[in-house]
Amino acid sequence: MEAEQRQDPGAAAVAATRAGEVPVIGPGHTYASVTGKISEIVLTTKTPRGWIIGFAISFLLTMMLLFTIASLLVKGVGLWGINIPVGWGFDIINFVWWIGIGHAGTLISAILLLLRQEWRTSINRFAEAMTLFAVACAGLYPLMHMGRPWLGYWLLPYPNTMGTWPQPRSPLVWDVFAVSTYATVSLLFWFVGLIPDLATLRDRAKSRPLRVVYGMLSMGWRGSAIHWQRYETAYLLLAGLATPLVVSVHTVVSFDFAIGIIPGWHTTVFPPYFVAGAIFAGFAMVLTLAIPLRKFYRLEDFITMRHIDNMGKILLATGLIVGYGYLMETFMAWYSGSQYEQYMISNRMNGPYQGYYWALIFCNILTPQLLWFSRFRRNLLALWLISLVVGVGMWLERFVIIVVSLHRDFLPSSWGMYHGTKYDWSMYIGTIGFFLALMFLFIRVLPMISIFEMRTLVPEPDGKAKH
Repeated sequence: MEAEQRQDPGAAAVAATRAGEVPVIGPGHTYASVTGKISEIVLTTKTPRGWIIGFAISFLLTMMLLFTIASLLVKGVGLWGINIPVGWGFDIINFVWWIGIGHAGTLISAILLLLRQEWRTSINRFAEAMTLFAVACAGLYPLMHMGRPWLGYWLLPYPNTMGTWPQPRSPLVWDVFAVSTYATVSLLFWFVGLIPDLATLRDRAKSRPLRVVYGMLSMGWRGSAIHWQRYETAYLLLAGLATPLVVSVHTVVSFDFAIGIIPGWHTTVFPPYFVAGAIFAGFAMVLTLAIPLRKFYRLEDFITMRHIDNMGKILLATGLIVGYGYLMETFMAWYSGSQYEQYMISNRMNGPYQGYYWALIFCNILTPQLLWFSRFRRNLLALWLISLVVGVGMWLERFVIIVVSLHRDFLPSSWGMYHGTKYDWSMYIGTIGFFLALMFLFIRVLPMISIFEMRTLVPEPDGKAKH
């Protein structure tokens, strides 16, 4: 029996789903086994060798990021490949890409919580952490793009002698408030959800320093009825606040482009198209992280094939919406009768950047069609590779929207090409290292799966889950 579980414990969940049951956790678990399995990942004294190697690589990439930032502060943003007419390059491409990745965490945590979807329980904790780390990476780019990041507070309406305030009609200013609100609410939502688990780690920790640290972070949690009542109220309120942010934040990001008059930007399809693309990229990143974590930490009983299958379905659904957005963008350029819009589409398909455009079509439209078939959704290697391809495709989409729309504007004499320099690439790869380093630290010091929520799914002897 143990050998069968080690091969694929989630197979029982798939079989039960076909039989009409609703499996939410692997068989044979009790309150104590769930608590022990998840908490020992954090409280074990021996750090796995794989974790050390992964964190070391991520740390080196983070050091490369810090070196790039230091070079930018000393020499200026001329180190980047931005020019006239392409004033927005890798910095804005990566800003939009990282913000999009952060959306899956809020969707899984807030919206699926309000919809009472129990399958979110196994993945919501590290998806929320992923949101925070992605927003942290995204926030670096606008600050560096300013050229003088120490003057970033000028974007805020603070009292000053000259009475100069930011332009409230600019979507770039809306971005500041949207992203900062999103980061704040996501942080509160993540921390409030952690409090009962922090108390569990406090009670199970063997060393006094750990008990003190987890005790301070758990804020005196005792698990009393009044604590649970206040917790449920606060958690639902934050979920209600976070839900509209899933739609509003990337809508505001899309306004950075949609309010402009550049062909390829000035379109009403951008807000829903950007939101669907953000969820698409975010779920791809969740799968990219969840599948290796599931294997490395032997979490097959908690992240079952049902969870993997559901995330594959959401990836397919959002991919279809994104594909529809691409088709509508092309159709409306033809239907508008505008020679500028028609040339923009022709330039994407046949111009000097045509390889990027057709690569994104392959990554974002063609490859996800494999997810119609259950054998691909339930094949971990295939699904992981598809999620990687989608992540690349969503980055290419941002490149095409920004660079290909800018490099040939209304005046042919100002046309030019854009290519990222080594500093563009080092900062981008460095933010990936920074993101992974934060993720490695998170899974080492905090429970990556919600302990108390998983305990509510432990089946009773009659087969029902406890609530």
